[in-house]
Amino acid sequence: MGESKAGPSPGGPGGLDALAAEGVAPWLGGLRRSLLSSGGRPGLLAGAAVRGASFCPEGLAADAVEDDGCREQLSLLARRPAAPDTAVLALCAYDLRSACDVLRPVFGTGHGGDGCVSMDVDAALARDAVGTVAAAGELHRAAGRSNALVKIPATGPGLAAVRACLRRGIGVHVTEIFSVRRYGEVLDACLDGLEGARAAGHDLAALPVCTSLAAGRIEAGVDERLTALGTPQALALRGTAALAVARLAFRLYEERLGTACWRRLAAAGARPPRPLWDVVDDPADGAGRELRRAETLVAWGTGVVLSPAGLAAAAGARPEGDTLTSRHDEAAALVAEVERLGVPFEATAAGLAAARLRRLARAWRGLRRTVAEQLGAGAS
Repeated sequence: MGESKAGPSPGGPGGLDALAAEGVAPWLGGLRRSLLSSGGRPGLLAGAAVRGASFCPEGLAADAVEDDGCREQLSLLARRPAAPDTAVLALCAYDLRSACDVLRPVFGTGHGGDGCVSMDVDAALARDAVGTVAAAGELHRAAGRSNALVKIPATGPGLAAVRACLRRGIGVHVTEIFSVRRYGEVLDACLDGLEGARAAGHDLAALPVCTSLAAGRIEAGVDERLTALGTPQALALRGTAALAVARLAFRLYEERLGTACWRRLAAAGARPPRPLWDVVDDPADGAGRELRRAETLVAWGTGVVLSPAGLAAAAGARPEGDTLTSRHDEAAALVAEVERLGVPFEATAAGLAAARLRRLARAWRGLRRTVAEQLGAGAS
């Protein structure tokens, strides 16, 4: 759990280095092949301040059309010929492997989820635990890197898949977490899976686990409802949900690390499931909002997921010191006040999660369609 750190002095370090000094690992969300390098120059991951990264299907689809390397790879696959699903796996594995290689030095010297890169499996499998485990195993084998994580959404079947993947020694990044209650269930699934991995003889020190709470999207969803209410009390509470849910989630994280189960796992070499605060909104509401959230969601041993624009804005970050530890009581009071006004957090979370999964499923359909079109063009 680590000790709290004081924020940087006015003349002290700022930006990503300041976040790192507070124990917050900056992650790049929305990574694309085109961001790994440009014209032979190192890309966004080359700087030591970035401690992890995550791909998304929308970026993969865009690169399939816009990136010269992707088009060349698809042209070669078209000549085999390769089926669209085979080509999608080849693109994902190549990108995941390449990014893992860039961050390998960070992984070798870091802690917890440092130096890891994550990639989705098809969102159509979000309700299919068996299919998710099979796809995760296929992607992990194809990538062939110990710092590669498979992203699994926190649906009920997804949590069953998390347990199964960890038992098989597959590192996971649990995503699409929209409520504190579901975050607690995610932590339990991760600890259960690590117990299974220990029983199976896997090296727990080499099995990274990360969890992403969708703090930015939660806040945007709550703020939309508060704005619709339009009362002075409701409007005054906008912009507070991300910090409140992060504080409550961090409390659960600390509680799980105080259990006998975790002590057994830690003694066997396990590293804590890294809490990541995904501060990106959907649709993006500006890098300034991401910066504010990054500065205010601070605790040792956590991380923050930023968009490329948010990562650039974070060069001016001045984190406020530990804002999460032992702050759950005031967070619970704020949530209760928001709910008293008529904005139920659990119902809002359920709606946001369903909408997000629909969007991801559309993105994956678009990726397969784009790859099929590129394969057709390459074969002609």
